[in-house]
Amino acid sequence: TSIISVSNGGPWGDWAWPEMCPEGSYATGVSFKVEPPQGVAGDDTALNGVRLFCSPPGVSGTSSTVESQSGRWGRWSEPRWCPHRGHLVSFALRVQAPRRRLLSDEVAATNARFACSDKHVLEGPGTEQGEWGSWSPLCPGAVCGIQTRQESPGGLQSDDTALNDLRLLCCK
Repeated sequence: TSIISVSNGGPWGDWAWPEMCPEGSYATGVSFKVEPPQGVAGDDTALNGVRLFCSPPGVSGTSSTVESQSGRWGRWSEPRWCPHRGHLVSFALRVQAPRRRLLSDEVAATNARFACSDKHVLEGPGTEQGEWGSWSPLCPGAVCGIQTRQESPGGLQSDDTALNDLRLLCCK
């Protein structure tokens, strides 16, 4: 197993446990947990989670899902699938860089993109805040696991960011 990551993830929170597809299966689809924009005085968290759909090679449809840890806000999108029974091989994050100003709303990760083995791109329904970073390295085989960096909810007066960063695990 190897790990692929990006360099633009948010700085807050802790890495949760990695969660792996069952042995012999790979990530063939993805779903995104997104909180819509909360308005001018609201606390935006945007991207809260990513769920991978795992299938054995050559099988369409899902046999299981893995998501590591997800934030509490937002709703899950419909799954997006790699075409032609492909699998995930790379990803990129859209992240709002830390602003660190009084009364600024920190958001961290706002969207994600995943590249399939046929170069098809699956993009989440995240928000427009922040900038897209570079793509991760390519998996030598296929994505087979996920690990998320989540900031825990901070209570009534706090500025929550939820999902900050992602790592994907690769199997040959």
